[in-house]
Amino acid sequence: MIEFFRTPRDLGENAEVGSFSMLIERQILTDKSPEEELAELSAELGAYYGRDPVEALDRLRREAKEGGEAYWSTGAALSAADLQPGARRLDVLLFGDCDIQMEADFLRREAAARGVDLRVAATFPDDLRLAAERQHDAIIIGALSARHAITDPLAADSQAPPCAPYIAQARGIIEGLREHTAAPILIDNLPEPTVQPLGMADRGGYGHRNRFRLANVLLSDLAETYPDVHVIDVAATLAAAGAERLLDDGQVGYTHFGSPGWMLQRPADEKSAVHDIFPDTAPLAQAVGGDAYGREAVMAKAHVNALLTVTGQDRKKCVIVDLDGVLWPGVLAETGTPFAWSPEVSGPFSYVGLFFGLHEALLSLKRRGILLACVSKNDEATVRELWKYENHYPRERLLTPDDFVTWRVNWTNKADNIASIAEELGFALETFLFIDDNPVERENVRQRLPEVEVWGEELFSLRRRLLSDPRLQAPRVTEESAQRTALTQAQLSRQRTRADSADEQAFVASLNVQTSIVRLEPGARLDRVEELFQRTTQFNATGAKFSALDLAHLILRDDASVFTVQVADRFGDHGLVGAAVIDAGEITALALSCRVLGLGVEHRFLQAILKALSADHAQLTARIIETSRNTPVRNLYRDNGFELVGDNLWRRSLES
Repeated sequence: MIEFFRTPRDLGENAEVGSFSMLIERQILTDKSPEEELAELSAELGAYYGRDPVEALDRLRREAKEGGEAYWSTGAALSAADLQPGARRLDVLLFGDCDIQMEADFLRREAAARGVDLRVAATFPDDLRLAAERQHDAIIIGALSARHAITDPLAADSQAPPCAPYIAQARGIIEGLREHTAAPILIDNLPEPTVQPLGMADRGGYGHRNRFRLANVLLSDLAETYPDVHVIDVAATLAAAGAERLLDDGQVGYTHFGSPGWMLQRPADEKSAVHDIFPDTAPLAQAVGGDAYGREAVMAKAHVNALLTVTGQDRKKCVIVDLDGVLWPGVLAETGTPFAWSPEVSGPFSYVGLFFGLHEALLSLKRRGILLACVSKNDEATVRELWKYENHYPRERLLTPDDFVTWRVNWTNKADNIASIAEELGFALETFLFIDDNPVERENVRQRLPEVEVWGEELFSLRRRLLSDPRLQAPRVTEESAQRTALTQAQLSRQRTRADSADEQAFVASLNVQTSIVRLEPGARLDRVEELFQRTTQFNATGAKFSALDLAHLILRDDASVFTVQVADRFGDHGLVGAAVIDAGEITALALSCRVLGLGVEHRFLQAILKALSADHAQLTARIIETSRNTPVRNLYRDNGFELVGDNLWRRSLES
């Protein structure tokens, strides 16, 4: 590559493809002339003229920083394969010691395998100002130093639990970060010890292992008191992968909780502490499976999973399942019943438990707010007639036809059926997951609808994948998301009724639409409002995204307001479908769920806001920032008496 660029050359269109665009972004290459480059550099350095050189150098280092501290970093140089043009960029800050900082490059590589260009900057927990200086989308906090106090024998005599210092340190870091940022915060809990000082005699609630368990419970409770703070279950992650080979409390100490593999990575000069005499490390290498970095890889996967969940990357909205061979064994039309199970044959966790487990997992996704649909080559009347369970079945664990928002049980090509479901629901194809046990059907869908995720190669890992994949998770389950299936079923009924109606105005009038519009007060639940701003793309005036913390701060201000609207009609309750933010006399954000578009809700909502603010404002301004998807919102202010007074800026007098 150096030889290629030894002589300056014009890359033309190639500059926008391949690794060139990534090299330009990282300033390894430049698309500027020498004169332009000199002018830009001069302007950048001019900001530091006359400042203390050490301070200026430190600021430059922090702004350009990528990765962890050099003496803790464990990584490889970026290769051409790592520079993925068009990859979605995600910036993350790490606050912690060696446990999290040594993971930095593993995080980058794990994210790259998922099509994410992850940029990492790491520092120590007492260096919170980095959050104010460095661009970031999320924050990860590693294990905190106060964990060493948890085993203090004097703590058992205190009124406070032994983990109180740990929880206090966690609270201080979270609150300190919240002074600088509203980004999601992920905080690691503590591993569960693999050994105990007193062995079996370590008993009671304050026994060695239970002290760390209690710390994790209280840390989870602490996170619940802050919007957008989430706990990463390190204990469960390491236990699932085999904690004994990933934790060093069996080698060096009860509270270090590092990786045994780190002993294989120490610099040679540290051996002076042991007179340069040390046992052969081959048994240790064998104990960790020959991989000195097993812990980093395991935790990087868990952290990237959590990052994808809290940032909503690639989130799936609907799971479409085949019936025969997935929800039950064989062909229903031939077997006559989904299962031939009774307690006399076996327990519910025998062979039939594999299918019961899949049903239960899909029902859990439904409670998370993910819609279920089915596509099957079958006779629909036959399936509906035979899809029944006798009274001795565990019905609370099993799917019924009512759990699906829509069906395609016919003899049509499955790819065509999936496309029609996408059109009916109004979802992009990339938001669907399709599960089928037939390899021919899977390949057909992959070739014809490459945007759709396809699973079903084998059923034994399917339940775990459904419950664990970050694209099928949400940071919190709101009341709205738990009711999404019922809301969508009602919406589809409205659409069918509308299609059968010749008079649109008469149809809307027949719905008997009811709206409840409120100005939020301090202490209001904001998770659904946050979800609206994060996920609504069509009827969204500016595309602005607000966290629950942002909204809580706005509500507390005298010159700002947050309004919401809830809607119901004769088909059911739509729930909370709209929100607006007014900041210093300007409507800076207004979003409305697409399921109530065309019902006049947007006009009622805006007029109610204008009326509520008329006592405090002589006029209001508002903006429309055009995106590729928000065409439906662009005439909202024009249609409600606003006048265009500038680039995307509208104004209306509130004087009577």
